[in-house]
Amino acid sequence: MSFLDNNFLLETTSAQKLYHDYAAKMPIIDFHCHLNPEEIYENKNFANITKIWLNEGTYGDHYKWRLMRANGVPEQLITGNGSDYDKFMAWAATIEKSMGNPLYEWTHLELRRFFGIDTILSTKTAPQIWEKANELLQADSFRPRNLIKNSQVKVICTTDDPASELKYHQLLQKSEVDDQFKVLPAMRPDKALHIEANEYGDYLLELARVSGIAIKSFNDLIVALKQRFSFFNTMGGHLSDHSLETFHFVEATTSELDEIVQKGIDNEVLTPKEHNQYVTMLIENLMKLNNDFNWTMQFHLNAARNLNKPQFAKIGPDTGFDAMGAQPDMVTEFQKLLVKLCQEGSIPKVIVYSLNPNDWLSLLTVMQSFQGNGEQRLQLGAAWWFNDTAEGMNRQLTTFAEQSLLANFVGMLTDSRSFLSYPRHEYFRRVLCNYFGHLIEQGRVPDDFETIGQEIQDISFNNAKNYFQF
Repeated sequence: MSFLDNNFLLETTSAQKLYHDYAAKMPIIDFHCHLNPEEIYENKNFANITKIWLNEGTYGDHYKWRLMRANGVPEQLITGNGSDYDKFMAWAATIEKSMGNPLYEWTHLELRRFFGIDTILSTKTAPQIWEKANELLQADSFRPRNLIKNSQVKVICTTDDPASELKYHQLLQKSEVDDQFKVLPAMRPDKALHIEANEYGDYLLELARVSGIAIKSFNDLIVALKQRFSFFNTMGGHLSDHSLETFHFVEATTSELDEIVQKGIDNEVLTPKEHNQYVTMLIENLMKLNNDFNWTMQFHLNAARNLNKPQFAKIGPDTGFDAMGAQPDMVTEFQKLLVKLCQEGSIPKVIVYSLNPNDWLSLLTVMQSFQGNGEQRLQLGAAWWFNDTAEGMNRQLTTFAEQSLLANFVGMLTDSRSFLSYPRHEYFRRVLCNYFGHLIEQGRVPDDFETIGQEIQDISFNNAKNYFQF
């Protein structure tokens, strides 16, 4: 087997058959990403490969930025004002040392699948790759909408604040037929959750303006959010997304919540108990809203964010200074939430991603206790962030299969800001087929390729389409 050949990651003949005959031809639903709908709508060519691959200011691929910093690249050539060519050369020098890191494989997959470049990226080859890639980037086929369409993507779910008026989603709706894909909003109410932020009061004013609901109490906030759920729903929204870096289940009375909200508006410091009460009760109400609207609620758990405080102050969040969280009782605290909502019959469809893989087994056993009212309403999400390696994906698939029904899994997502990330779906499908190929070769499942092939096609596309009701 040679580097990224037709059968890379496919270690058995069974895996090769499953991938080439069943998985490879399936379209894509990217149900969680960070693409900018404005960029999709404006549909402009990128000036060069640095702009589409590495960064546009402090907006870009923080996966790559972390490796560049580890290689001693100065910040000027990462998120700073260095030239795009020098940034690309710095990435080439980094990629030379990254064998064994998934970025080595993803980088070369993207060069091959989008640009037809099978040259190994290095400081020696970077100048010629820079010239060829930049020439191709000016073609119509490299405009964002064509990159999406030509990657066989049928649905994209962006990440959107409840206060967003979804201007570009509305504009994109008009061209869905010609584009051959849909761009749908997915609500991410981080600013409503972060009551400790100094901007909380200003945010509630913004939410009040777009919802038409004056927010003076906790209940007003929930009424305003319900209005936004209704609006997102009319725009085809079927998902929400919630980041819980830490979580402690502490309930509160209505009067306590009103006092906490007022303190947040006034920028007063909350006690840890007050903060936990607010987050707990807001999440409870958001779960009820997701259930009422028949949405899927995604939770991203146990991340430690913005650890480098000087760099966070200088260049902001989502710039590569995050890590795996290690709250030891995260699953226990999350379990309390499900117990409470189960008693009220208000658990929505839920996908839980934990950045700490030590949570996966316990999460699955907890979620299995609340299944019912449909297929796999509660799911362990795909291997996320630091875990979306071949080994991490295989571990997630194995854990899911051993504790639940892998055939019902909704599969992979890019979680990316880049229009060149769709080969991650190919990468996942190869790992998926390799997993089943080994089961066949070990005699653990029948060599019924039609049945297993259908299951692989379902995990690759069909399950997401049905589960999210696209």
